Amino acid sequence: MIRALRWLSALVAVLATLTGCTSAVSGTPTWPGARLEKVVLTSADFPDGVQYDRIVEEEGVPDGAGGPPPMLSDPPGCSEGFSKSIGATAERGPGSAAKYVVGYNGARMLITVLSWSLDTETLQAIAERCERFVTYFGPGSPSIPMTTTALDTDRDGALVYQQTMDLGGARSSVFFSFENVGSMAVFGVAFPTPDPRIPVKATLPQTFLEAMGKQAERLEQA
Repeated sequence: MIRALRWLSALVAVLATLTGCTSAVSGTPTWPGARLEKVVLTSADFPDGVQYDRIVEEEGVPDGAGGPPPMLSDPPGCSEGFSKSIGATAERGPGSAAKYVVGYNGARMLITVLSWSLDTETLQAIAERCERFVTYFGPGSPSIPMTTTALDTDRDGALVYQQTMDLGGARSSVFFSFENVGSMAVFGVAFPTPDPRIPVKATLPQTFLEAMGKQAERLEQA
Protein backbone atom coordinates (compact mmCIF):
# COMPACT_ATOMS: atom_id res chain seq x y z
CA MET A 1 0.00 0.00 0.00
CA ILE A 2 2.81 2.43 0.89
CA ARG A 3 4.49 1.82 -2.45
CA ALA A 4 1.20 2.30 -4.28
CA LEU A 5 0.81 5.66 -2.54
CA ARG A 6 4.35 6.57 -3.55
CA TRP A 7 3.48 5.68 -7.14
CA LEU A 8 0.41 7.92 -7.03
CA SER A 9 2.56 10.69 -5.55
CA ALA A 10 4.99 10.27 -8.43
CA LEU A 11 2.12 10.53 -10.90
CA VAL A 12 0.97 13.72 -9.21
CA ALA A 13 4.48 15.02 -9.83
CA VAL A 14 4.09 14.07 -13.49
CA LEU A 15 0.92 16.14 -13.52
CA ALA A 16 2.87 19.07 -12.13
CA THR A 17 5.23 18.72 -15.07
CA LEU A 18 2.33 18.50 -17.53
CA THR A 19 0.58 21.58 -16.21
CA GLY A 20 3.58 23.62 -15.13
CA CYS A 21 4.35 24.71 -11.59
CA THR A 22 0.96 25.64 -10.16
CA SER A 23 -1.10 26.08 -7.03
CA ALA A 24 -4.83 25.47 -6.64
CA VAL A 25 -6.97 28.31 -5.33
CA SER A 26 -10.69 28.75 -4.75
CA GLY A 27 -12.55 31.73 -6.13
CA THR A 28 -12.51 33.46 -9.49
CA PRO A 29 -9.03 34.47 -10.66
CA THR A 30 -8.45 36.45 -13.83
CA TRP A 31 -7.42 34.10 -16.63
CA PRO A 32 -4.82 35.21 -19.16
CA GLY A 33 -6.50 34.98 -22.52
CA ALA A 34 -10.16 35.82 -23.11
CA ARG A 35 -10.44 32.88 -25.50
CA LEU A 36 -9.67 30.36 -22.79
CA GLU A 37 -11.94 32.15 -20.33
CA LYS A 38 -14.88 31.56 -22.66
CA VAL A 39 -14.36 27.82 -23.00
CA VAL A 40 -13.03 26.52 -19.68
CA LEU A 41 -15.62 24.73 -17.54
CA THR A 42 -16.57 26.30 -14.22
CA SER A 43 -18.03 24.97 -10.98
CA ALA A 44 -21.51 25.57 -12.44
CA ASP A 45 -20.85 22.81 -14.99
CA PHE A 46 -20.51 20.15 -12.27
CA PRO A 47 -23.02 18.77 -9.76
CA ASP A 48 -23.55 20.63 -6.50
CA GLY A 49 -21.11 19.41 -3.89
CA VAL A 50 -18.29 18.59 -6.30
CA GLN A 51 -15.06 20.37 -5.41
CA TYR A 52 -13.78 22.72 -8.11
CA ASP A 53 -10.58 24.75 -7.92
CA ARG A 54 -8.94 26.77 -10.63
CA ILE A 55 -5.17 26.69 -10.83
CA VAL A 56 -2.99 29.77 -11.03
CA GLU A 57 0.52 29.41 -12.45
CA GLU A 58 3.53 30.82 -10.68
CA GLU A 59 5.34 32.91 -13.26
CA GLY A 60 9.01 32.27 -13.85
CA VAL A 61 9.08 28.83 -12.20
CA PRO A 62 10.29 25.95 -14.42
CA ASP A 63 7.94 23.04 -15.14
CA GLY A 64 8.03 20.40 -12.44
CA ALA A 65 10.21 22.47 -10.12
CA GLY A 66 10.31 21.08 -6.60
CA GLY A 67 8.86 17.70 -7.51
CA PRO A 68 10.51 14.29 -7.24
CA PRO A 69 12.32 12.88 -10.28
CA PRO A 70 10.42 10.47 -12.55
CA MET A 71 10.46 6.81 -11.63
CA LEU A 72 12.89 4.55 -13.47
CA SER A 73 11.36 2.25 -16.09
CA ASP A 74 12.16 -0.43 -18.64
CA PRO A 75 11.76 0.42 -21.50
CA PRO A 76 13.24 3.77 -20.49
CA GLY A 77 10.97 6.79 -20.50
CA CYS A 78 7.67 4.99 -19.99
CA SER A 79 6.99 6.41 -16.53
CA GLU A 80 7.12 10.02 -17.79
CA GLY A 81 6.56 9.54 -21.54
CA PHE A 82 3.30 11.49 -21.77
CA SER A 83 4.63 14.45 -19.81
CA LYS A 84 7.86 14.68 -21.80
CA SER A 85 5.96 14.60 -25.09
CA ILE A 86 3.66 17.42 -24.05
CA GLY A 87 6.48 19.45 -22.56
CA ALA A 88 8.51 19.12 -25.77
CA THR A 89 5.85 20.87 -27.86
CA ALA A 90 4.26 23.10 -25.23
CA GLU A 91 3.56 26.77 -25.84
CA ARG A 92 4.08 28.76 -22.66
CA GLY A 93 3.20 32.20 -21.48
CA PRO A 94 -0.03 34.16 -20.93
CA GLY A 95 -3.05 32.69 -22.67
CA SER A 96 -1.45 29.32 -23.43
CA ALA A 97 -3.37 27.18 -20.93
CA ALA A 98 -6.18 27.17 -18.37
CA LYS A 99 -6.25 24.54 -15.64
CA TYR A 100 -8.54 23.29 -12.92
CA VAL A 101 -9.02 20.47 -10.42
CA VAL A 102 -12.30 18.61 -9.90
CA GLY A 103 -12.86 16.46 -6.82
CA TYR A 104 -15.49 13.75 -6.31
CA ASN A 105 -15.75 11.06 -3.68
CA GLY A 106 -13.81 8.48 -5.65
CA ALA A 107 -11.92 10.61 -8.16
CA ARG A 108 -9.68 13.64 -8.40
CA MET A 109 -9.23 15.08 -11.88
CA LEU A 110 -6.69 17.56 -13.19
CA ILE A 111 -7.87 19.05 -16.48
CA THR A 112 -5.95 21.43 -18.75
CA VAL A 113 -7.33 23.39 -21.71
CA LEU A 114 -4.71 24.47 -24.24
CA SER A 115 -4.71 27.23 -26.85
CA TRP A 116 -2.50 24.98 -29.01
CA SER A 117 -2.65 21.41 -30.30
CA LEU A 118 -1.17 18.24 -28.82
CA ASP A 119 1.07 15.88 -30.78
CA THR A 120 -1.40 13.01 -30.52
CA GLU A 121 0.57 10.78 -32.90
CA THR A 122 3.54 10.82 -30.53
CA LEU A 123 1.29 10.28 -27.50
CA GLN A 124 -0.29 7.26 -29.17
CA ALA A 125 3.12 5.87 -30.11
CA ILE A 126 4.29 6.21 -26.49
CA ALA A 127 1.22 4.37 -25.23
CA GLU A 128 1.82 1.55 -27.70
CA ARG A 129 5.53 1.30 -26.85
CA CYS A 130 4.72 1.27 -23.15
CA GLU A 131 1.79 -1.13 -23.34
CA ARG A 132 3.74 -3.32 -20.92
CA PHE A 133 6.71 -2.10 -18.91
CA VAL A 134 8.24 -2.29 -15.47
CA THR A 135 9.08 0.54 -13.15
CA TYR A 136 11.25 0.95 -10.07
CA PHE A 137 11.06 3.18 -7.03
CA GLY A 138 14.85 3.39 -7.06
CA PRO A 139 18.05 1.65 -8.19
CA GLY A 140 18.13 -1.92 -6.89
CA SER A 141 14.46 -1.96 -5.89
CA PRO A 142 12.17 -4.76 -7.16
CA SER A 143 10.55 -4.25 -10.55
CA ILE A 144 6.84 -3.43 -10.62
CA PRO A 145 4.73 -4.46 -13.64
CA MET A 146 2.80 -1.69 -15.37
CA THR A 147 0.36 -1.70 -18.27
CA THR A 148 -1.01 1.05 -20.50
CA THR A 149 -4.39 0.12 -21.99
CA ALA A 150 -6.33 2.08 -24.61
CA LEU A 151 -9.97 2.59 -23.64
CA ASP A 152 -12.99 3.11 -25.86
CA THR A 153 -14.47 6.58 -26.07
CA ASP A 154 -17.47 8.08 -27.85
CA ARG A 155 -15.37 11.00 -29.06
CA ASP A 156 -13.61 10.54 -32.39
CA GLY A 157 -9.97 11.49 -32.18
CA ALA A 158 -9.73 11.35 -28.38
CA LEU A 159 -7.04 9.16 -26.83
CA VAL A 160 -7.97 7.59 -23.49
CA TYR A 161 -5.68 5.31 -21.50
CA GLN A 162 -5.74 3.39 -18.25
CA GLN A 163 -2.32 2.94 -16.68
CA THR A 164 -2.23 0.21 -14.04
CA MET A 165 0.36 -0.85 -11.48
CA ASP A 166 0.33 -4.42 -10.18
CA LEU A 167 2.02 -4.35 -6.80
CA GLY A 168 2.03 -7.86 -5.38
CA GLY A 169 -1.43 -8.54 -6.75
CA ALA A 170 -2.86 -5.19 -5.62
CA ARG A 171 -3.81 -3.21 -8.74
CA SER A 172 -3.97 0.60 -8.82
CA SER A 173 -4.94 2.62 -11.89
CA VAL A 174 -4.95 6.18 -13.18
CA PHE A 175 -6.65 7.44 -16.33
CA PHE A 176 -5.40 9.81 -19.05
CA SER A 177 -7.31 11.58 -21.83
CA PHE A 178 -5.91 13.67 -24.71
CA GLU A 179 -7.92 15.38 -27.46
CA ASN A 180 -7.40 18.09 -30.07
CA VAL A 181 -10.42 20.24 -30.86
CA GLY A 182 -9.80 22.56 -33.78
CA SER A 183 -6.71 24.62 -32.99
CA MET A 184 -7.07 23.95 -29.26
CA ALA A 185 -6.76 20.87 -27.07
CA VAL A 186 -7.72 19.40 -23.72
CA PHE A 187 -6.00 16.76 -21.64
CA GLY A 188 -6.66 15.39 -18.19
CA VAL A 189 -5.69 12.81 -15.61
CA ALA A 190 -7.96 11.14 -13.06
CA PHE A 191 -6.83 9.49 -9.84
CA PRO A 192 -9.01 7.14 -7.75
CA THR A 193 -9.33 9.24 -4.59
CA PRO A 194 -11.98 8.36 -2.01
CA ASP A 195 -13.14 11.39 -0.02
CA PRO A 196 -16.29 10.84 2.08
CA ARG A 197 -16.44 14.58 2.80
CA ILE A 198 -17.64 15.10 -0.78
CA PRO A 199 -21.33 14.13 -1.19
CA VAL A 200 -21.07 13.31 -4.91
CA LYS A 201 -19.59 9.94 -5.86
CA ALA A 202 -17.59 9.20 -9.01
CA THR A 203 -17.09 5.99 -10.94
CA LEU A 204 -13.90 5.70 -12.96
CA PRO A 205 -13.42 5.96 -15.82
CA GLN A 206 -17.04 6.92 -16.59
CA THR A 207 -17.19 10.14 -14.56
CA PHE A 208 -13.81 11.22 -15.92
CA LEU A 209 -14.86 10.59 -19.52
CA GLU A 210 -18.05 12.58 -18.98
CA ALA A 211 -16.08 15.56 -17.67
CA MET A 212 -13.56 15.40 -20.51
CA GLY A 213 -16.35 15.08 -23.06
CA LYS A 214 -18.17 18.09 -21.64
CA GLN A 215 -14.98 20.16 -21.77
CA ALA A 216 -14.27 19.11 -25.36
CA GLU A 217 -17.84 19.96 -26.38
CA ARG A 218 -17.40 23.43 -24.91
CA LEU A 219 -14.33 23.89 -27.12
CA GLU A 220 -16.36 22.81 -30.15
CA GLN A 221 -18.91 25.52 -29.40
CA ALA A 222 -16.30 28.27 -29.25
